[in-house]
Amino acid sequence: MAEFRLEVVTPNRKVVEREVSLALLPSELGEIGILAHHAPLISSLTIGVMEFVPTHGERRRVALGDGFAEMADNTLTVLVDTAELDSEIDIMRAQEAKERAEKRLRDQQEEWDFSRAQVSLHKAAARIRAAEGSE
Repeated sequence: MAEFRLEVVTPNRKVVEREVSLALLPSELGEIGILAHHAPLISSLTIGVMEFVPTHGERRRVALGDGFAEMADNTLTVLVDTAELDSEIDIMRAQEAKERAEKRLRDQQEEWDFSRAQVSLHKAAARIRAAEGSE
């Protein structure tokens, strides 16, 4: 199968840099599928799970924060505020973060920003989905 270069970059590090045959990205309009030689593309990304298939390997997942993706010259560059490979995620910690965010949303504490709690909840849920390999 044809391949392309995938780079997932955060402000702190390069999380992925490898040849892949497929990438699936979470966008505001739904999932975007990318194959080799895809037309040039720039898209905003939402908090969610990105999947990719390395050229010689099994499907992997990355929990993504907000950001952008650009496909050009057979290279997909994903620039996001946060990214964690499925193998790096501590599921217990993600579950605890999810429960804290749900509690804050239920309690609607005045000192806690509602939208910040929603973002925390979405990020924790994405981390759990990426680590567990479910959608």
